[in-house]
Amino acid sequence: MSMTGRVAVVTGGSRGIGRAVAAALLARGVHVVIGAANEATLHDAAAELRAAAPLDTRVVTCQVDVRRADSAQALMATAAETLGGIDILVNNAGIGTFGPVAEMSSEAWDAVLATNLTGVFHCCGAVLPHLRRRAGGWIINISSLAGLNPFAGGAAYCASKAGLNAFSDALMLEVRHEGIRVASVLPGSVNTRFGGHDGTAEWKLAPEDVATAVVDLLAYPARSLPSRIELRPTHPPRKG
Repeated sequence: MSMTGRVAVVTGGSRGIGRAVAAALLARGVHVVIGAANEATLHDAAAELRAAAPLDTRVVTCQVDVRRADSAQALMATAAETLGGIDILVNNAGIGTFGPVAEMSSEAWDAVLATNLTGVFHCCGAVLPHLRRRAGGWIINISSLAGLNPFAGGAAYCASKAGLNAFSDALMLEVRHEGIRVASVLPGSVNTRFGGHDGTAEWKLAPEDVATAVVDLLAYPARSLPSRIELRPTHPPRKG
């Protein structure tokens, strides 16, 4: 896929990995719609992205709650109406609530699954008609190695990402013959403030590392379908 002039939607695009993905796409000539729940954060992120982006690219914002199907539909409609269509969807919106199962409320469990898994379902369902009008495109889901390697205190988050991995693989098989390629990027620890971390651990992956994986996927020739990328820090702390 030639990236110049294409249109991408990035959920959770106002900070962390999503913001880095948006910046990387803009640098390659892609018009980007960033969606997030917080309007103020969206406004600030868009201003900074526009200041650094090439002059011939556009940054559009749309407040979205991916847990709601109607909100996901509105996000895709905004992108298509404003920029003429959609070629790429990056599902990055996600939350993490951590703690023992015995201490987790049903509300906390539901919020994690609704955002990290059902939210992707809503956005994929909303974008597919737009990709079909283009006769192809990409859906890239930002998952996590936690979906393959569960850890104590992460039951909800790990379950959501394991489900996302399976969902992504199934969707990939459903739409590959339509020219729509679906892939998952599974990073390990990323140096952001996600999950209450302070974002200062230098050994972790940078958000830009994950963004590189996303744009590398888009550069693959149409005959190939790399459906999963696992991304780990090179030098994590030694255990024991």
